[in-house]
Amino acid sequence: MRSFSITLSKYDYKTIIYDIFALAVIIFIPALSHLTAIPIYLLEPMRIILLLSIVHTSKKNVYLLAIALPVLSFIISAHPTIIKSALISSEMMLNVFLFFYLLKFFKNSFPPAMISILISKIYYYLLKFAFISFGLISTELISTPIILQVIVGISISVYIWFFLKNERMK
Repeated sequence: MRSFSITLSKYDYKTIIYDIFALAVIIFIPALSHLTAIPIYLLEPMRIILLLSIVHTSKKNVYLLAIALPVLSFIISAHPTIIKSALISSEMMLNVFLFFYLLKFFKNSFPPAMISILISKIYYYLLKFAFISFGLISTELISTPIILQVIVGISISVYIWFFLKNERMK
């Protein structure tokens, strides 16, 4: 009979702690928004958590979070709707894929971060427009002010650049 043991490295613990923190933030954002009357969701917490995970966890984990964060948010709070959760997951997967793909062509991580955010945002709004047009979702096309999205995108890109400027992602 073989024994089964799991060994976790320091790196694995760091990822587990990050993921628990990320999931807790996503679970509590709706409650905090209601309690404080501050629309925290306008700061794009899922995108921030996802793109910060590029710096603090593994590539595989980043992809896992891209799917898990919107799904968990839907399961816990029924927000966003299932269709919008799928849209957000696909946008975040595209964002991550493009970041890692574009990183191969640039000397630092700022341009890939900005370009991947911009392209994934265009993708998101095109699909959201189609979903609204077909009556699959009923919401306004742009609910987060563009200037706020630009500020968040630049801030995340600077953070990624600062922490990955001397490294290349594997």
